[in-house]
Amino acid sequence: MTHINTAATCTPVPNSAGSDRPNMHVPMNACDAHLHIYDDRFPQAVDAAAGLALATVHQYQLLQKRLGTSRAVIVTPRSYGTDNRVTVDAIAQLGLSNARGVAVLRSDATDQTMDELDRAGIRGIRFSLYTPKNAAASFDMVESLANRIHRLGWHLQLHWTADQFVEHAEMLWRLPCPLVLDHMGRLPQPLGLHHPAVKLIEQLLNKGDTWIKLSGAYLDSQVGEANDFSDVDAVARHWIAQAPDRLVWGSDWPHPTEAHKPDDAKMMDRLNTWTQDHDTIKKILVHNPAELYGFEN
Repeated sequence: MTHINTAATCTPVPNSAGSDRPNMHVPMNACDAHLHIYDDRFPQAVDAAAGLALATVHQYQLLQKRLGTSRAVIVTPRSYGTDNRVTVDAIAQLGLSNARGVAVLRSDATDQTMDELDRAGIRGIRFSLYTPKNAAASFDMVESLANRIHRLGWHLQLHWTADQFVEHAEMLWRLPCPLVLDHMGRLPQPLGLHHPAVKLIEQLLNKGDTWIKLSGAYLDSQVGEANDFSDVDAVARHWIAQAPDRLVWGSDWPHPTEAHKPDDAKMMDRLNTWTQDHDTIKKILVHNPAELYGFEN
């Protein structure tokens, strides 16, 4: 079955341009595997978001209605440091049957804390080290935490530069848990698929426990929204050709790096420019996130 949008437009969503629904048919149980919640009930540790006030669960539910997604993976944003209450609260609001989370931890996190987060729906931890500013953790914590979360079946989500992947290649091969690479591996344009990180990521994909998020096309595009971030299309198509069974899609709502918010429906429709195969799109939106995050398939 597929979700078919019966109306062309819907209520505008905060932190998202436009009001049209996606043109594509969105499968039932489609998952947005990368979003953030900002809620003023929880104090922010640092100011790391661009022109962002609030991005609440209620506001995000408007985006779900617009896009036709029903499952969500909330990622603790940099602004909250290692305080994951905003993410745990969001999972509870959306319901554990349809929501999971990715936390941010440091080496001083206790096993008890990890167990509590696991029961709350957390399924991985993120190292957002793309820039050192506002980073809650550091590279020297990656391996020790990877060894500790392995018992829970969690994964490591890595928001690193392509250069950082190459620099830390030896460590990546030692890590015992699955890896999830943010935002298509952050391959810089115009180098794109010619960056040496591509070969490394291909090898990690072949190993069988590495995943890639098809998200954040605007982060490395040099042609911008007016051209649909089309210079990143080749990267997305390459990963789809390499590992269609280990890709997930994410909106990156509320787009904390972007002062000018993109149109999420258009961003979702990019999937139809990256592959015309409906079975592959269903894998990316439904079956793959169900396997990675533990939703019912």
